[in-house]
Amino acid sequence: MDMKRLLILMLMLNGFGAAYAQDVSDEEHIKETLTAMWAAIEAGDVDRYATYVHPDYTAFGENDVYLSEGKDLEVRNVAGWLSRARGIHTEMHNAEVTVRGDVAWITYYWTDSGVQSGDRFSSRGKSTRIFVKEAGRWLCIHAHFTAVP
Repeated sequence: MDMKRLLILMLMLNGFGAAYAQDVSDEEHIKETLTAMWAAIEAGDVDRYATYVHPDYTAFGENDVYLSEGKDLEVRNVAGWLSRARGIHTEMHNAEVTVRGDVAWITYYWTDSGVQSGDRFSSRGKSTRIFVKEAGRWLCIHAHFTAVP
């Protein structure tokens, strides 16, 4: 193989590797963003939590009958929960992330625990969250939670 062809092949492979690394980076960034959202809740920092939530956020919570709409409502709901709960800790299990351009979704199982209104609680379930990338940041735009007995 002549030097020119070898150089072209190396550039092509390097470009493929860079594209693959970007996909992996986005996938990891989605996981890190969700973990950071939970860390903010664990710290009782509603303002920090809000930085990860898209203005058009919607959710079907594990006990919700109706769709919850808007970042403001989500932030109020989290603040209300934090006023009744402490020692909250959430773990993610078997997470799978799919990235399609500036939209990504993550499916996972969760376990959490803490104290709410003086009583210990724990729960587990499954969830899907959708993220959109805006101004270089991944923001959560939708969540759907289902508790598992």
